[in-house]
Amino acid sequence: MCGIAGFIDFKKISGKDVLQKMVSSLNHRGPDDSGIELFESEEASVGFGQARLSIIDLSSGGHQPMLYKHYTIVYNGEIYNYAEIKQELIQTGHAFVSGSDTEVILHAFEAWGLEAVHKFIGMFVFVIYDAAAKKIYITRDRAGVKPLFYSMDQGLFLFGSELKALMAHPAFDKSINPEVLAGYFHHGYIAAPYTIFSKAKKLEPGHHLTLDLLTTDLKISRYWSASDFYRMPKLNIDYETARDEMHELLKSATAYRMVADVPVGVFLSGGYDSTAVTAILQKQQSSQLKTFTIGFEMGNNEAPFAKETAKYLGTDHTEYYCSTKECQDIIPQIPFFFDEPFADSSAIPTMLVSKLARERVTVALSADAGDEVLAGYNSYPLHAGYLKRVNKIPGALDNVTASLGKLFKPLGGFLSVNEAKTHQLNSVVEALGYKGLERAAILFQRMNELPESFVTSLLKKGVSGYHSPYKISVSGFANPTEVCMAIDYNNYLQNDILTKVDRATMSVSLEGREPLLDHRLLEFAARLPLSYKWDGHTQKKILKDIVHSYVPEKMMDRPKTGFTIPIYDWLRSDLSYLVEEYLSKESLSWSGLFHVPWVEKQVAAFRNNKLHYQPLIWKLLMFQMWYAKWMKNS
Repeated sequence: MCGIAGFIDFKKISGKDVLQKMVSSLNHRGPDDSGIELFESEEASVGFGQARLSIIDLSSGGHQPMLYKHYTIVYNGEIYNYAEIKQELIQTGHAFVSGSDTEVILHAFEAWGLEAVHKFIGMFVFVIYDAAAKKIYITRDRAGVKPLFYSMDQGLFLFGSELKALMAHPAFDKSINPEVLAGYFHHGYIAAPYTIFSKAKKLEPGHHLTLDLLTTDLKISRYWSASDFYRMPKLNIDYETARDEMHELLKSATAYRMVADVPVGVFLSGGYDSTAVTAILQKQQSSQLKTFTIGFEMGNNEAPFAKETAKYLGTDHTEYYCSTKECQDIIPQIPFFFDEPFADSSAIPTMLVSKLARERVTVALSADAGDEVLAGYNSYPLHAGYLKRVNKIPGALDNVTASLGKLFKPLGGFLSVNEAKTHQLNSVVEALGYKGLERAAILFQRMNELPESFVTSLLKKGVSGYHSPYKISVSGFANPTEVCMAIDYNNYLQNDILTKVDRATMSVSLEGREPLLDHRLLEFAARLPLSYKWDGHTQKKILKDIVHSYVPEKMMDRPKTGFTIPIYDWLRSDLSYLVEEYLSKESLSWSGLFHVPWVEKQVAAFRNNKLHYQPLIWKLLMFQMWYAKWMKNS
């Protein structure tokens, strides 16, 4: 695990000093070692750098950039099955000089080229310079656990694990991309492949990027997608056999993520996902597994449930109750570690539990993706209910309903309390223009977006150019719910959940691992009948049945919760100074992006606890704090 950065400068202006600055910006990701290499070719200056967090092969044998023949690599992540791949390569004549998985990637690339990625079980972004072919190859893992940002502008290609590495280069253009702002205020994040900057992008999960130094051509290709497996025929398998196979896959996925030369622990919330990971691992180990939970005196507090689960399973459990001040003190750090506006407030407790775990371990397993893979979100039955009601509208009434909706549509811009209801009606009207699974996809998209009039009132440029990350080709899908699951896996999971966990863990130099994101789990689960995952009553059915073989069902029988803190109450009390500082008329005018009088009205309503859509204030605050950190004085 580490941070990587570099450049390919076709004008040959960039030097080692700039490269070192880019790498130094990522020291929090890799405090154990760092390295840079600069290659001068006829075509370009090629700079590779890494800040290393030592996990596998703690010796200098794992130092990066790593050179082998005419290949050079910088790499962020872990290949958990590297030992098996290494043995396969040894049998074909390859010889190794270190115990690192980095060296295995280089040899695998020499043997199989980009097809080597299909052998890897892990989380990764690797960048390889092939000096003989005069090409740069970049590959990101299937689910998007590890990030990669890049920019290609005026003869300069930049890449890095975080945007701050690109911003460290003096030639990087920090112009804001106005087309992503609507998406940010819809969802609270900026979805790949876009970033907050016009000249920078994110390499999407399951993709390769190839840059030809001879022609400067940049090509991107996809090698894996969750949607492909939902489109495959369902497996002809009974439930008991499916449960047993899923259980074995979980055992394998969790065991692989214990591969490390440093201490490993688990984030334990007490819910089904983290309990599954913890229970399976503890059963496989003779020593006590280290588990970590933070509790809160406010908001949702899962610590008592986690403690009960840990005691039952016999783990070495650490819990810590965070004060309100400790939570609030995290907020000013968010703009630095996230680099672009990010408005999931659960980043605060995630950063706190990471800090707690880092005191005892260097690697922590996080049980994300259970909801996306096994139909756990409450939005899925909610969507099914909406879709059922929409489908009951007779076809002959479609045009009448559509006309009625258009009459009501203008009301959304004036009646803030009724705006949500107007948006619902408009969503139904639009969905009626589609049939079957396309209707389901449009309805799910609209369920996850704000009213258009709301965003138009907020932004001077309105929603022009908005790229919805919820769009999907429904061809080949079996049912509406799996369309929603694929959308969440491809979008919400990578752009929100995995972004949050990566930046939060890396803020304290902790490696976060995701066993439920083992690609073999998704490939298997996507081909199971939906009823094995959600039978209309029980969500994550197959996982829950597995967990019940370790932990009594009555212990797990409680409502689904999560990391929530009373952020809006704080912003009206202890943290009101942040509203005063960043959401004043003067501050809101910094960027020139907002309709300031309209925003002032929303802020005033919020102060009086009369704002219908409170998340707007947190999204605005996170944007403004980001702007003050990275843009205001640049």
